[in-house]
Amino acid sequence: MEVSEEPKSLLADVDGTMCPSRVVLEHVTSRWGVLILIALRERSYRFSELRRRVGRVSEKMLTQTLQTLERDGFVHRDAKPVIPPRVDYSLTAIGEEAARQVWELARWSERQVTAVEKARVRYDTVREASQ
Repeated sequence: MEVSEEPKSLLADVDGTMCPSRVVLEHVTSRWGVLILIALRERSYRFSELRRRVGRVSEKMLTQTLQTLERDGFVHRDAKPVIPPRVDYSLTAIGEEAARQVWELARWSERQVTAVEKARVRYDTVREASQ
């Protein structure tokens, strides 16, 4: 039997409680991570533009999420040495792939809203009747 020479991080198993892929999944599918990745699919954005595009995200949360996505290699931060300073955010190659995946999930979610709302009404009706 041949033993794999790949580092453990390349042998990811999201079902494993200590698997580093869980952290990656958490970052990509976080509330703001998803929306930032989807927005950056369109084009690169400056910070304030991205904040307006995403909507309802605080400056602090946008900064933290962008830093996390940049650290993970999904987002590229391009700081231009001009006055006033200009910083643009765009997707890296792996970021584009992640954005495509979460975009598909977002589109699926949009198509399922009616079914989910009906399920909620059924659930609430049964819960209220049993109390």
